[in-house]
Amino acid sequence: MRTARDMGTAGDLLVVGSGVLGLAIAHRARRQGLEVTVLEETTRPVGSSIQNFGHACFTGQADELQDLALASRAGWLRAAADTGLWTATTGTVVPATTAAELRVLEEFAAHRGPEQVRMLSVAETRAALAHEELDVVGGALLPLDMRVDPRTAVPRLAAWLSTQGVRFRWGERVLHTADGVVRTTRGTYRADRVVVCPGTGVGGLFPEIADRHGITQCTLAMALIERPERLPAHLAVLTGTSLARYDGFAAMPGTAALRAELAVREPELTACVANLMVTGIDGGLLVGDSHAYDDSYEPFLDAGLSDLLVHRAAALLGIDSPRVIQRWLGRYSDAPGTTFVLEQPDAATTVAVVTSGVGMTLGFGLAERVLEGAPALAA
Repeated sequence: MRTARDMGTAGDLLVVGSGVLGLAIAHRARRQGLEVTVLEETTRPVGSSIQNFGHACFTGQADELQDLALASRAGWLRAAADTGLWTATTGTVVPATTAAELRVLEEFAAHRGPEQVRMLSVAETRAALAHEELDVVGGALLPLDMRVDPRTAVPRLAAWLSTQGVRFRWGERVLHTADGVVRTTRGTYRADRVVVCPGTGVGGLFPEIADRHGITQCTLAMALIERPERLPAHLAVLTGTSLARYDGFAAMPGTAALRAELAVREPELTACVANLMVTGIDGGLLVGDSHAYDDSYEPFLDAGLSDLLVHRAAALLGIDSPRVIQRWLGRYSDAPGTTFVLEQPDAATTVAVVTSGVGMTLGFGLAERVLEGAPALAA
């Protein structure tokens, strides 16, 4: 082990983790003129930040998180302008297939206003999904939501940061960090400030934080299917299961009735805690997802569960015979009742973990909060 005299100097800020949150922090810090080093145990981004939908669902977040969500939206736009990464600002379509779904959307539109929610007629909803025979009673557009390609956004951001003076240390696992000193499998570093974004690895580095908040892992059944030419690459679709799940929608009075309806109408989706949604990228349509929670997750992807989600999504979009290109299990950290955790175990260290699967949505807003030195908190 190196002695204190032999420590590598990491500069003003050392970021542990190259997921979207870690890179958002590095991006903002570099724009502020800080000297930044990023440590990552893998040799390239392969974790939660590339396994997801790339859907920044700002509108669906709870009322108390709207300032954070809109700050994150601004951060994504800055990052896109800097790096040239693909973004879609065409919003999210939410078709209402029943009166209960439409009621929640109408309540949400009245609550948030036309800047965030625009109600759609039956014809407008069908046109937005390029499915003229879709059985709907209406729908809504969430115009502030954004889309990125998760498979290219994070690698592109990392590559751009490396051209701007941010030092990356790939393939280097962090073993311990405290008081500005970070010990890894390859050496020891000192920085004025350390921000640890461990994602699903929080329990290995900070077990006391994981235990205190009940942080576990959530696995998701995901698939990439072929996209018909009539559907745009920027497509983003939420469904009734999304209305029952995202905190912003779920706060509406009609959500209880919708959940009761879903339990009867879609028992299979309810049983797997589904958030049925679809987003488009150049390579096809990302489809999912189910939710299963366990510290030691089941590594096998159930074919029947994956088919359920694929065929429900295909029916919504009028795809008769969906061709599956890829299937996988996505992963993220989860904690009951907690959207994210920010803690400061010592004066030089901040631990930042998104614990609800909305890292792509809130990452840039959380980066702003972390670098402003906001008080340690759990949201």
